[in-house]
Amino acid sequence: MVHPAATLIQTDRALRVIAAIWVMALIASGIAPYDRPTWFMEVLPVLIAAPVLIATRNRLPLTALVYGLIAIHGLILIYGGAYTYARVPLGFWLQELLGFERNPYDRLGHFAQGFVPALVARELLLRVFRIEGRKILNFLVISVALAISAFYELIEWWAAVAMGAGADDFLGTQGDVWDTQWDMFMALTGATLALLTLSRWHDRQLKNYNTMTTCGRSHNS
Repeated sequence: MVHPAATLIQTDRALRVIAAIWVMALIASGIAPYDRPTWFMEVLPVLIAAPVLIATRNRLPLTALVYGLIAIHGLILIYGGAYTYARVPLGFWLQELLGFERNPYDRLGHFAQGFVPALVARELLLRVFRIEGRKILNFLVISVALAISAFYELIEWWAAVAMGAGADDFLGTQGDVWDTQWDMFMALTGATLALLTLSRWHDRQLKNYNTMTTCGRSHNS
């Protein structure tokens, strides 16, 4: 039988790896970012997520898949913060490779903003809120992802109001008047693709997690 402590050990290991990667990336990106205020605003979600993940590691340890996606999303934010999204070298490489008119890294960031929160929301809806119907589950996951995307657009608006032209690097619109709509569309696309490609894998991890926890409780009793 597997003791539930095994789950906590795995969670602690995963969080240590994520923390180490994020700390190294934050240090590297923060040494000489293109614009310090923009860097701070871009990496702020990482600085918020890290203590939240640590604080909930015992009561609500997440699946390895979700932890991995969160780690990758954090790196996307940190990398974008170092250069500002409109100047990320990877984006220029993709722009030249694919013949885009603008640096597409901002689009990639908003795609991840839908893709990763979708799996986080899916896990919470299944484990915490016990949503059973798959249709309503998928609807709620998409709704949560779009709500997060919309709230982020509000943050960008507030930054523009507060900072004026100083917020241009944070906004990353690159002159596109439809940038907000594109951002939300990319988040919607990311969330939808996450459900289509990772739901079965996620279900298997959730089943294994539930089995491990149940076996551990039976062992304790």
